[in-house]
Amino acid sequence: MKTEQTVSLLNDLLQITNDRIKGFGKVEGKVWEMYPDIKNEYDRMISQSKIMKNELINLITEKNGIPNDSTSVAGALHRTWIDIKNSFTVGNIEESTLENVVFGEKAAIEAYQKALDSGDLCEKSANIISEQLHSLKVSYHQFKKIEEYKKKE
Repeated sequence: MKTEQTVSLLNDLLQITNDRIKGFGKVEGKVWEMYPDIKNEYDRMISQSKIMKNELINLITEKNGIPNDSTSVAGALHRTWIDIKNSFTVGNIEESTLENVVFGEKAAIEAYQKALDSGDLCEKSANIISEQLHSLKVSYHQFKKIEEYKKKE
């Protein structure tokens, strides 16, 4: 296992985490008016993402790497696509927003799992990434349940 590969992988996850934080910031206030019961969970996800970001930065600097503290091109394209989609959405933007949260969480889960499966993480990094993956899965399942519940209304 090479340190450069580990740092590169951790930087990829850092960008994904930054994508989550930036994406969460774009959620419309109307969502909270319509679904106040999910605001606390969403706030928890934002706080969790900031903690994850700090953990990733620490892992990168421990490996003498330089954190790439930006968002990804794919994340920027996805946010732009969401903005365009929402500008043409007739009807419930709030439901569309919930769908985008679920989509984003699923993509993050897949990236984290791929990182763990790569074999490019040291034991300490793998443990932290595994814990972060678990948190992502919990959030994904909670929002997936909310999304499915709201569709039945």
